[in-house]
Amino acid sequence: MAKESKNKSFALRIDVEMMEAIEKWAADEFRSTNGQIVYILNQALKKAGRLK
Repeated sequence: MAKESKNKSFALRIDVEMMEAIEKWAADEFRSTNGQIVYILNQALKKAGRLK
């Protein structure tokens, strides 16, 4: 039986300089680039009180 994913995929347009910074940050913390973006968004949402 296939496991259902709770993740939603979408295209993200981001400038080269920002993407390079995220890729370096991800490598420094041993995360994938996607994992780093999810981490950054998660932290921002928590800080803004929009996520538990």
